[in-house]
Amino acid sequence: MTLSLDLLRSFLAVYRTGSITAAAETLGLSQPAVTAQVKALEAALDRPLFDRLPRGVAPTAAADELARRVGGALDTLGEVIGGELPAGRTVLLGGPAELCSEVLVPRLGPLLAEGIRLRLVFGLTDDLLGRLAAGRLDLVVSTIRPRLRGVRAEPLYDEEFVLVAAPGHEDGPLIAYAEDLPIIRRYWRTLFGTRPSMSAALVVPDLRGVRNAVRAGLGVSVLPSYLCREDLAAGRLVAVREPELAPINTGYLAIRSGARADPAVGRAFDFLLTSLRDVT
Repeated sequence: MTLSLDLLRSFLAVYRTGSITAAAETLGLSQPAVTAQVKALEAALDRPLFDRLPRGVAPTAAADELARRVGGALDTLGEVIGGELPAGRTVLLGGPAELCSEVLVPRLGPLLAEGIRLRLVFGLTDDLLGRLAAGRLDLVVSTIRPRLRGVRAEPLYDEEFVLVAAPGHEDGPLIAYAEDLPIIRRYWRTLFGTRPSMSAALVVPDLRGVRNAVRAGLGVSVLPSYLCREDLAAGRLVAVREPELAPINTGYLAIRSGARADPAVGRAFDFLLTSLRDVT
């Protein structure tokens, strides 16, 4: 049986994104067109490939087997067709505003020199990963391990967390990044085995703003070490506690399965894996 490559590409996009809509956006096709192609492939194979859900689709055993058989070949074909690095290719990179602005941006010179254009998108990790799976981003620096079908990730960095205050203000109120105290909660659980009982006196939805508030003596907070290392060394901030093992969070570099076949995306992926390994 001869199957159209277009049908197989559409199938693989749906399989990897888990959604007809997301696959259509990834492929640059209309949703009805992708639906029709999936139905045509199901008819040709005489078996269902997806179970329709209220949100998205779930692959059948037949879809799992077909993806296993054709996924690698289609990715290789895409790499062959991609050829050399296209001039002016734009890579869409998502990530947390603080890490990208403070650590990543100053290191991007080599990629720009190679002719790769970059567009950074900041936001919450869950939202960015959803956009990655839907094909609206090429790469995401993720603060959590992605668990979306069709999204793969490599460990990228380990960030240490430090409980800090301005000198003489170690007993100040709590300053947080969000109302639910996500970073502070992780620190408390690691060190004390419990959730923090206090609420924040000040919430600033940017860790650089939290750092500035702490530096101004407004209270205490937990920050990743890359944001407060210089202030600690200069004495503008002090560590309220110095545990033997500092709480850490592992970050990941996420990419859609098969997307490394694109020369520019693959190059950016490899570059970021190397350049951000030393973040702590």
